[in-house]
Amino acid sequence: VQLQASGGGLVQAGGSLRLSCTVSERTSSSTTMGWFRQAPGKEREFVAAIRGSGSEYYSNSVKGRFTISRDKAKNAVYLQMNSLKPEDTAVYYCAAGNGIILSSIREGTAYAYWGQGTLVTVSS
Repeated sequence: VQLQASGGGLVQAGGSLRLSCTVSERTSSSTTMGWFRQAPGKEREFVAAIRGSGSEYYSNSVKGRFTISRDKAKNAVYLQMNSLKPEDTAVYYCAAGNGIILSSIREGTAYAYWGQGTLVTVSS
């Protein structure tokens, strides 16, 4: 399974970006798709996830500003990022995993497949 993330770039604070991630294989109802990010000098952190049921989960730092969605027909997941802040600057990674239990949905180790990352830079 291969994941390909795209859509990163340079944006001013307050602006918006939409990240996309395509999956090489059809996902199932048990597949959870997630977005994580890693800022320079910091550990990777959870951003958002969406389960096969459509349930969405967000970190507190992005809740209300970011929206995750998926298009099963296109084997794709998206991250709409609004009201961007300089602290959102990071490399964003999409990830996928099957059978992830709810208590692990924010753990990167629960995801078996990862994309290559796309850089988001928010200028102040």
